[in-house]
Amino acid sequence: SIVYVGVDDKNIDLFENQYVVPNGVSYNSYVILDDKITIMDTVDRRGTEGWLANLKETLGDKKPYYVVVSHLEPDHAGNLKTLLDLYPDIKVIGNPKTFTMIAQFFDVDLSDDRKVVVGEGDTVNLGTHTLQFFMAPMVHWPEVMMTYDTTDKIFFSADAFGKFGALDVEEEWDCEARRYCIGIVGKYGPMVQKLFGKVGSLEIKAICPLHGPVLTENLEHYLNLYNIWSSYQVETEGTVIAYTSVYGNTKKAVELLAEKLKEEGCPKVVVTDLARDDMAEAVEDAFRYGKLILATTTYNGDIFPFMRTYIENLTERSYQNRTIGLIENGSWAPAAARIMQGMFEKSKNITWLENNVKITSSLSEANEAEIEAMAEELCK
Repeated sequence: SIVYVGVDDKNIDLFENQYVVPNGVSYNSYVILDDKITIMDTVDRRGTEGWLANLKETLGDKKPYYVVVSHLEPDHAGNLKTLLDLYPDIKVIGNPKTFTMIAQFFDVDLSDDRKVVVGEGDTVNLGTHTLQFFMAPMVHWPEVMMTYDTTDKIFFSADAFGKFGALDVEEEWDCEARRYCIGIVGKYGPMVQKLFGKVGSLEIKAICPLHGPVLTENLEHYLNLYNIWSSYQVETEGTVIAYTSVYGNTKKAVELLAEKLKEEGCPKVVVTDLARDDMAEAVEDAFRYGKLILATTTYNGDIFPFMRTYIENLTERSYQNRTIGLIENGSWAPAAARIMQGMFEKSKNITWLENNVKITSSLSEANEAEIEAMAEELCK
């Protein structure tokens, strides 16, 4: 009685105009077939044609009674006005913030009899199914709410538990869900934790997110990962070495450190060139692993731009509970280490390595000894 009517977008290159999505993305929408037929969200305007075709195939001549708006972001509510125009009698279920945003996004004047305003824990009966609503403000917009079908034990989770990638692509869930979660929801970990407190006792047989596959098996795995990500715990033991290098000297230090770590038998070592590698993946790795080495040059009295951007991406997402070491390079007035450390002044529970590396132009024997000491400290 619950039908998927979403669409895949294989032509998109940048999600939110910033995240590279080589395998596209899905926009998920669902229909609950009951006495009062209910549509769970619409899709992005990029998928209008396919979504309307899926809707027509599912509904036939039947008319929907409700549409639930979990989230007003245009990749999910982009066709809300289309739906309202197509079915002039359909009622909209949302919370007070939902209706404020509808007026901001669309030129529609919803009469009071078409609004069904719900709050925390409220229920709406569809016939066989009863929907219960849970407010999830700032996961990751203020109007977000999630819906629990008390009949079939289905949890409609809005953007939570979503991932990049179209549904017809076979790939590991964890990686693209982590990149999605850290990048988009990462700043709002405490709000996700509050949500766990609200819904943690529910019996859930399936999770229906607004992006990515419906999750029906091994739900404990997904719930556990979301708990780790939203509480900023270390998911995997390992070291990320993120660097920028202008003429290759800082890169040599990074390569030597990676080599030493592997010789010492350290767990996973990930090396990323911030000027060339995907920034979102570099951010994801920093949150996945427990240790981070930052290596860059002093540049215009500051640090190299890609490194500044990287650290800002970490700190704005509440980077915490990690160990950080520093490699700096400067030919006449090295300041990179001081500046990098200062950028984490508001970050919680950061442990700084005692052994850092200070290069003056090119790698020296003294630097090699410093790198050896850094590797030993990291591998303790």
